[in-house]
Amino acid sequence: MAKISKAVVDSSIRSSVFSTLNIANIDGYQKINDRQYGVIVTDENGVERYARVGVIVAEEREDCTARELMAAEIADYQNKQAKKAGKAAERAEKAAKDKAKREAAAKKKEEGE
Repeated sequence: MAKISKAVVDSSIRSSVFSTLNIANIDGYQKINDRQYGVIVTDENGVERYARVGVIVAEEREDCTARELMAAEIADYQNKQAKKAGKAAERAEKAAKDKAKREAAAKKKEEGE
């Protein structure tokens, strides 16, 4: 049996995903190309912006299955978000300590005058 080309398979997968999302039937969304739909939205500043919704089909890999790849990407994202949250908490803690230190120094200076 002949193997179906990657281009045909990827195109079929994208079509299936777009069909599942029913994006072609949502007002304002227009097909840009085989891989993307686009829409014009207005941002918080009142400026019209162009946003694209695209489907990226991951390459087949010999070292892991599609499910393993997806799980690894989710875990990687979650780890990065946890690190960001940790750094933000450290910055907030440092800012609070610095503020307390400045306030104490200002109070001490007032008492000295």
